[in-house]
Amino acid sequence: MKHRYLKHVVTLAFDVEKCTGCWLCTEVCPHGVFEIDGEKAAITDKDLCMECGACALNCPSGAIEVNAGVGCAAAIINGWITGGEPTCDCGCSDGKCC
Repeated sequence: MKHRYLKHVVTLAFDVEKCTGCWLCTEVCPHGVFEIDGEKAAITDKDLCMECGACALNCPSGAIEVNAGVGCAAAIINGWITGGEPTCDCGCSDGKCC
């Protein structure tokens, strides 16, 4: 079962024109966000991204950008680790994820 985080908040950006079809993003992504479609990568479901940054760090052509460890995905993970409510430290006055 694939776990989606919060819809339409992920910072993942992909430039198909820069993609060389090396397959590295499909191999390092723990949630299967990428697949090879023909000779280039394609995003299967952007909302599956947990913003770990593995894809961007391993993309030799710079086709992938993501702000690793930020946003609501990080908030959810922080909540799991601490056993508390999700918090992204985004400056909200109530301390919860925006």
